[in-house]
Amino acid sequence: MDTQDIISAVTVLFIVGMVWLRTRMHYARQARGVLQLQPAGKIYFAVVLAVLLLGWIVAPFVGHALWPQTTNVAPGLMRAVWFLATYYVFIIVHRILKSRGVEVFKAAG
Repeated sequence: MDTQDIISAVTVLFIVGMVWLRTRMHYARQARGVLQLQPAGKIYFAVVLAVLLLGWIVAPFVGHALWPQTTNVAPGLMRAVWFLATYYVFIIVHRILKSRGVEVFKAAG
């Protein structure tokens, strides 16, 4: 594993943490007590991880497809762009879920 891969791996963990905290924050305001991850939330975070892992593989190829004249598009840069885009897309996905009454977290009890 080279340095770019290590940085990308840390970035994936950071993005998952950001999605987790941001999503959880919305439910902490509404309910008191311990929040539990709901079945829909398990699917939500599994899809977040799947999209991030897909980006790990696909993003460098997307970079080369978008800029074929550039021979050395940094895979780490393209992955970082993919990871940030994933974060912002899942803000919208969470809003859609909430508008349909689907809870990612729910107060226990």
